[in-house]
Amino acid sequence: MGLVDKIKNFVAPEEEEDEEVLEYDDEEVETISQYEAPKSQVKKVASDTKMVLFEPRSFDEAEEIARHLKSRRAAVVNLHKLQRDYAQRTIDFLTGVVVALDGSIQKIGHNVILCTPKNVGVDGEINLDSEE
Repeated sequence: MGLVDKIKNFVAPEEEEDEEVLEYDDEEVETISQYEAPKSQVKKVASDTKMVLFEPRSFDEAEEIARHLKSRRAAVVNLHKLQRDYAQRTIDFLTGVVVALDGSIQKIGHNVILCTPKNVGVDGEINLDSEE
């Protein structure tokens, strides 16, 4: 079991479910995994989807952010109040959480990141270059 699998199992443990036996006719059924299926360009977001804003003052608050991500809420994290090494530790931890939840993480400003779970889509890009 790799490190990513351990983090994924820690953050979002998978419960074992009883398998159902399905019977099919003689017709061949083609199955496509979620990774092989084409991704839709338009993502629907549930009306109860929420975004939470955080401005942590210590690394310990990263666990609360992870709980919100597990609850399928997007999080904007402002790291300005953290020392550089604690900010990096927080980013590393949240990256592991987001990977385990099959979500995404993006830098949206200087020391500001956006963490989204799988159910929240993000369209567009923010250009962080000061030349334009």
